[in-house]
Amino acid sequence: MKRNLVVLAVVAALAAPAGVAQAKGCIKGAVVGGVAGHVAGHHGVVGAAAGCVIGHHAAKVKAKKDKEQRAEAARHQNDQNARDKTAHDARTTSF
Repeated sequence: MKRNLVVLAVVAALAAPAGVAQAKGCIKGAVVGGVAGHVAGHHGVVGAAAGCVIGHHAAKVKAKKDKEQRAEAARHQNDQNARDKTAHDARTTSF
């Protein structure tokens, strides 16, 4: 029980100064990694550290993918707006 409290304190201490933006994925990964490490042979701290790194990387990849999807949606919307404006101008222009 004491060891679990120490692990929790270390993870909390490492995550606190990093801020919310830097901790994305780290906490969830640390919890999963800590449990897996503990089950695999009482290596919870090592598992938590590895889980934090892996979770942070996965969050960065997801954030990049989401950003690209939002940019693609914005480009699509801009293209649609330009086509609508061109069609509207063609209908309203008199010669």
